[in-house]
Amino acid sequence: MEKDQHIGVWVTKDGYIRHELLPNGRYVEARGNKKNAFTGFYNISGKHIEYLDDSGFVANGDFEGDVFYHAGMVLYKESA
Repeated sequence: MEKDQHIGVWVTKDGYIRHELLPNGRYVEARGNKKNAFTGFYNISGKHIEYLDDSGFVANGDFEGDVFYHAGMVLYKESA
């Protein structure tokens, strides 16, 4: 799967967590009403994503088709 296929918004089933993967290698995570709960950089290699948050912490996740597994969460690609 190409990196471009992962760009966009990924959201938990309840809509509370939203990860927007931007084409410039940055991300924005929204939580509830807080639109910029976390921001930083990401890098995708194959099905794996590594995050480096602007505050310094790191995280990772994996894509399996149309499902994104990250830090115990399951997110789904939001359709346009």
